[in-house]
Amino acid sequence: MHSHAENHGKRAIETAHTYMERTKVPTSALQGKSDYFLDSADRIHFFIEKEAADEDGKLKDMKKKFSALNKVGHGLHVKDPTFREYSHSDKVLELVHELGWKDPVLPQSMYIFKQPVTGGEVTSHQDSSFLYTTPRPTCLGLWLALDAATTENGCLWARPGSHRESVRRVFVRNPEHFETGNSDATQLIFETLAGKDPAWEWEGKMPEGCDEFGKGLKDKGFIPVECEAGDLVVIHGQVDHLSLANTSNKPRETFQLHLVEGPSEGITWSPRNWLQYPAGKPFPSLLPRGKRKAEEMEASLQEA
Repeated sequence: MHSHAENHGKRAIETAHTYMERTKVPTSALQGKSDYFLDSADRIHFFIEKEAADEDGKLKDMKKKFSALNKVGHGLHVKDPTFREYSHSDKVLELVHELGWKDPVLPQSMYIFKQPVTGGEVTSHQDSSFLYTTPRPTCLGLWLALDAATTENGCLWARPGSHRESVRRVFVRNPEHFETGNSDATQLIFETLAGKDPAWEWEGKMPEGCDEFGKGLKDKGFIPVECEAGDLVVIHGQVDHLSLANTSNKPRETFQLHLVEGPSEGITWSPRNWLQYPAGKPFPSLLPRGKRKAEEMEASLQEA
């Protein structure tokens, strides 16, 4: 999986680097007005680090093409056989079922490079902000470490207990652009859901006083989540988490799969979510034979 993604990235940069987007900039400035970003929902698109691009989104240093990669998304589990095989593996299905999901579907996957020296920070956020369902949030993240992740190379930091908090905001398609037809309006915006949460102090940014070594994070309740290559970190959709920049000379690559509960359990994917598949195309189901397989698994677990 590791070398497979690298080969994808190298080919893409050689042939289509001018079409790549910059990441780690304000959403309203980049992702908020980007057909390339929207079209990545069920495809394989490549995104580069902010510092690697000029104001037009073109690479500054053509000799460092691969190290400019930030991530690949968001349909690896749809389009690529290697990632699809992992995403639909029995181990993933068994884990998700034991955690209580009955009809899980897979809207999104990402390969994050977190390059040595150049890998940027990811600010405080809840995954459910970007993958929102009603009448209740059901997002679950499966964060597969492909390298050892430590405080030295930009491991996850999470705030224990934050899974009990409400979803603070959602990343949605702007009705002014998509419904009213104002083509000059920003395509994607954040809308506030919960306004009195103390975590608003650092939502979408780094907590005040935080430095490149994590100073200040523990004061706000965050702890580092260090892990070995091959470890899987399971992230509840409301958990407040972030990662610092990778300023080391060590890689910290991950494959991240996100799922939500499916419609047979009375759950609806928000039609305003930024991520939407083409009309009539459902999210891949984790259950190849639907609920019948889940029921068979549940019966076997009870017998064990």
